[in-house]
Amino acid sequence: MSMIERTSRVTLHYRLGLTNDQILEDNFDDEPMTVTLGCGEMAEGLELALIGLRSGDEQTIDIDPDLAFGYVDETLFRSLPRIEFDPELELEPGLIIEFANEDGDTLPGTILDFNEDEVRIDLNHPLAGQTVRYSVKIVAVNNDAAEPKTLH
Repeated sequence: MSMIERTSRVTLHYRLGLTNDQILEDNFDDEPMTVTLGCGEMAEGLELALIGLRSGDEQTIDIDPDLAFGYVDETLFRSLPRIEFDPELELEPGLIIEFANEDGDTLPGTILDFNEDEVRIDLNHPLAGQTVRYSVKIVAVNNDAAEPKTLH
């Protein structure tokens, strides 16, 4: 039975939450997810914690901000003119909405507070500064794709 390595293709069920038992994402009742480690598809701390596990293994892992979603960066707090927001949008502190950056990529922003003139937002990842808890069940491990191919 294959053991997870740094570049393994892993199929797993996962549950993401906080250490206060709040659940944020859960795919245990759905199809499992397949990811290739080392491609940045998952938090670095989770990838590192999976190394050495095998198909059928289950584990709960707490990951600190440095290996999860980072720490809060106060340079990512912005104030935008209220007029730039859809007047139909009901703003409230804690609301997460998508913003586009200069490259056209989108990123989540959390409303901090607002008045009739401006809206203060936080562009840090919503889980920045949090220790997160992952529960995983490994369904399959494929190391074939990870091995360099040689010609004979």
